[in-house]
Amino acid sequence: MRMILLATFLLAGCQSSTDRFEPVRALVQERTGRQLRWRSDTNEDAEAAKAVRELLSEELTAEAAVQVALLNNRRLQATYEDLGIAQAAVVQAGLLKNPVFDLAVKFPSGGGSPNLELAVVQDFLDVFFIPMRQQVAAMEMKAAEVRVTSAVLDVAGAARLAFLAVQAGEQMFALRKQVVEAGELAHEFAVRLHKAGNIRDLDLSNERAALAQAKLDLAVAEAALIEDRERLTALMGLWGDDTNWRASKALPPLPAERPDVADIEKRAIASSLDLAAMRLERDTLAERSGFQRSTALISEMEAGAVGERDDGEWEAGPSIALPIPLFDQGQARIAAATAQLRKAEETMTAQAIEIRSNARMLRGRINASYEAARFHRDEVLPLREKIVQDTLKQFNAMQVSTFQLLTARTQQIEAQRRSIELLHDYWRAQAQLDLLLAGRIAEAPVAVRSSDVASPTRAENGH
Repeated sequence: MRMILLATFLLAGCQSSTDRFEPVRALVQERTGRQLRWRSDTNEDAEAAKAVRELLSEELTAEAAVQVALLNNRRLQATYEDLGIAQAAVVQAGLLKNPVFDLAVKFPSGGGSPNLELAVVQDFLDVFFIPMRQQVAAMEMKAAEVRVTSAVLDVAGAARLAFLAVQAGEQMFALRKQVVEAGELAHEFAVRLHKAGNIRDLDLSNERAALAQAKLDLAVAEAALIEDRERLTALMGLWGDDTNWRASKALPPLPAERPDVADIEKRAIASSLDLAAMRLERDTLAERSGFQRSTALISEMEAGAVGERDDGEWEAGPSIALPIPLFDQGQARIAAATAQLRKAEETMTAQAIEIRSNARMLRGRINASYEAARFHRDEVLPLREKIVQDTLKQFNAMQVSTFQLLTARTQQIEAQRRSIELLHDYWRAQAQLDLLLAGRIAEAPVAVRSSDVASPTRAENGH
């Protein structure tokens, strides 16, 4: 309900935003369904801040975390100002150069009234170059819109990935606590058996080592969770009391069906904002190359009027000034513009190749992670549950020891930990796929932390 109210508020605020922000807002809405707000020191800013606090007062979902980040990330707000800079460049491109006033005073050597020379000149060719400059500035404005949109999608993608990491970290931390609790019970039982002379010193040492490892894994998991929370907190632009937000603690379950990754290369190429920006840059460079060729021999020509007073008499007439292309005929400027254009073409081709490669890699990753998570959920977890139940029955019949029961339970917890890890891998791949199809390439996958690596089980320690 709060998300609906927030969306309604943001849509109502669109009319007060500058026109240059509308293309960005519309494209983000189309590709992500999220709303944007450009802070402009108005009363609506306070209402936006209130809406953010309303979202933070409840358990955050991934969608809510992304929305908070898009509303409150100050680096993103700073990026929006690039639109104002680009718009100023468009206005500047349509202005004539200021005329130049020239005054010279000459004092005759024999005395008498000084002679004056007055001149007003204007760059005449500048008038004809205004449409070309405006065309270039308009293209640069479009490129700025694409860059800002890319920054918005990057923040949205990073916030979603960070939120998934927090969810996985919360579950990992809870499981590590269960391992420690089981280890403490096993260690306490081992101490009693050792005092009674029923187990060896080596067995007791193994239990102590297993408990120490479990406590270490818990500490590492807690540190990783704190780091993940701070990463998301920074992306959401929060500080002070707002940092005490709560996240929904469980990752979403695995979907019933594998996601559709058909034609992923074609879809990624069609939606790529990087390629769109590069096309605009290429077209801008082509316009600039034409501008350099047009002004190669004569880049400026000044026309104006000159007045001179000599011996009390005024003389006036038109004037014209233009450079003589003896040494610089624009060869270097034309060559540089041509090289920049070729560089833009090659860079765009390279980017398209990398996008296709990333699409294929994500297709393989999401298929593999889905199958791994599904197999672990349907095969490994039920088997571990059965082992615990069968071991418990044998324990009640006094056919297995307490250590064997605790070992079965510890292995079940480790299987649950691995299930969370695989589910996180899938949802991270899904988030990266969503970002790719929205027009951006996600960051490289996060390396597996030491807390994600299974610690030695009691069975590996000799039980």
